[in-house]
Amino acid sequence: MKNGLNTRLRRFLLIAFIVGLQPLLKAQDIEARINDKLKQKIAENGPGAVFLVAKKGNVVYKKAFGLANLELQVPMESNNVFEIGSMTKQFTAVSILMLMEEGKLQLDDEITEYIPDYPTRGHVITIHHLLNHTSGIKSFTSVKGLDAIANNNMEPLEMIDFFKNEPMDFHPGEKFKYNNSGYIILGYIIERASGMEYADFVEKHIFKKLGMSSSYYARRSKVIPNRASGYHEREDYINARHINYSIPFASGSLMSTVDDMLKWEQAIKNHILLGKESTRKVFTNYTLNNGELTNYGYGWHVKTMNGSKSLEHGGSIFGFKSMGVYLPEEDIYVIGLSNCDCNSPTQITREIAEMVLNNNDFGG
Repeated sequence: MKNGLNTRLRRFLLIAFIVGLQPLLKAQDIEARINDKLKQKIAENGPGAVFLVAKKGNVVYKKAFGLANLELQVPMESNNVFEIGSMTKQFTAVSILMLMEEGKLQLDDEITEYIPDYPTRGHVITIHHLLNHTSGIKSFTSVKGLDAIANNNMEPLEMIDFFKNEPMDFHPGEKFKYNNSGYIILGYIIERASGMEYADFVEKHIFKKLGMSSSYYARRSKVIPNRASGYHEREDYINARHINYSIPFASGSLMSTVDDMLKWEQAIKNHILLGKESTRKVFTNYTLNNGELTNYGYGWHVKTMNGSKSLEHGGSIFGFKSMGVYLPEEDIYVIGLSNCDCNSPTQITREIAEMVLNNNDFGG
């Protein structure tokens, strides 16, 4: 009788152990799958990347791959600083909303209130149009002559002069077309409304406020600790082409780390910089004049992933690629930063987010 009880007890404890172990094994399996996926994409002795996954604000995965500097054979570390390209637009959009909350501007302000001589060709172009890429203004990246000024130090109004006389692509609100020019104008509006240079505004009111101590407005001359070098891939790897950061300006000139980008995501989620109503405006899926959805808010693409809302944005600038995906309903954030435009993290970041979304045990 006693032996029978002991046997049943041991069997019960074994089953309980196995059942309790399953979530851990599943989590380890997902981590291994993420590792395998990234190792297949990123060469060990080539330019690298850093990926971070957070769930409910807690880091559940963070790993660096490849090299931060090919010439010195410096391994990538998780605290390396990358140029984030168009993810800069998130910071520009939030800066505009911060100034709106202070009463220094309104989203329906016409751009001629800040640039009186801007040739709108009889159309009403508002801050709202600039924020969600429906202004019809031609993107400066599509304008002939960009190569000739790529290394010039340009004032914001000089950059605006570079593209403002180009024919409009469509009437405001008629279409959605991703547009870097709109965010150049937004950067200038931030300067006019705040009385500060764009770089100073972001560094003071966002980076310092949030403790994003490894985030910067990019400067070639500044010594930036842990800065990763950027690369292109041709027949072999080459150093990234230089561009003066006054060219992308408020559309693409910021630098950051995966940890700082998590601080950014948490600050938006917890309404540290913006109130709830302003945050709602940022993540609204806006419509065109005809009622069609743009699938874009203010600085974030608004999409779905397996039926869940997904807020996403990537970035690309010479030698660097970036991608961030946030699933607000599940509070999952995935960020990938790469120091080669040959290693785009866009698709793989989405795939990792989907893996985490489909496995509740990962990250608890």
